[in-house]
Amino acid sequence: MIDADTDNVQVSTENGVMHIVLNRPERKNALSLAMYKKLGDSIRAASEDRQVRVILISGEGGSFTSGNDLGDFAKHKGTLSPEENPTPKFMSALLGCDKPVVAAVQGPAVGIGTTMLLHCDLVYADTSAYFQLPFAKLGLAPEFASSVVLPYLVGHQHAAELLYFSDRFSAERARELGIVNEVFAEDKLMASVRERCEQLTKMPASGLRATKQLLKQDIRERAQDVMEREQVHFKKGLQSPEFAEAVAAFSEKREPDFSKFD
Repeated sequence: MIDADTDNVQVSTENGVMHIVLNRPERKNALSLAMYKKLGDSIRAASEDRQVRVILISGEGGSFTSGNDLGDFAKHKGTLSPEENPTPKFMSALLGCDKPVVAAVQGPAVGIGTTMLLHCDLVYADTSAYFQLPFAKLGLAPEFASSVVLPYLVGHQHAAELLYFSDRFSAERARELGIVNEVFAEDKLMASVRERCEQLTKMPASGLRATKQLLKQDIRERAQDVMEREQVHFKKGLQSPEFAEAVAAFSEKREPDFSKFD
């Protein structure tokens, strides 16, 4: 059982905005299973709380998130049943949320740090932000329905380039692709995002809810099935020799050699 009682995710609600802060700056906000549990619980609570009109997600310490904490995942490997795993529960909570979800991105947004943004409604970044989808170069499959949502959003060719090569891309490039709404100077981001959240809290909740349901309907109908298929490939990838080689190369500070694998 994963305990959601962690200070690595801080949650506060003020003036109709639930602000969820990833607060593990010493690890660039790498997501542990406990963090996933608290994230999912918080989003579900916000969905049910009539006082919450908007959800804002950001990161502490100049980072959004560097992705999954693979060490924490390895520690729990084989100990969690599918029903206990908080990661897909967080994904389902965010996917099914009918309230506006806004993200403010600084620094790295890697792996899940990028794919979760595809399910947010408004994404703002500052000039320090960068994005990366490193799944293929780790021998892993995409996750969080990114294999269908990303090409839907940016087109097949752009999605293939981002997923195949796994290269970092800038906030400005993310804006050009349609992943980010607007890019701000580093000292302007949070004030600008809070202003937009305040505007949303003054809108009719029923109108925003109906609009989001219509905007998300087609993707939601496909995403859950796609996520389940992705998880099969993702779990297989975690057990693959290619993934082991990628992790070993990273720890040894060398280029990985995948030539011996089919």
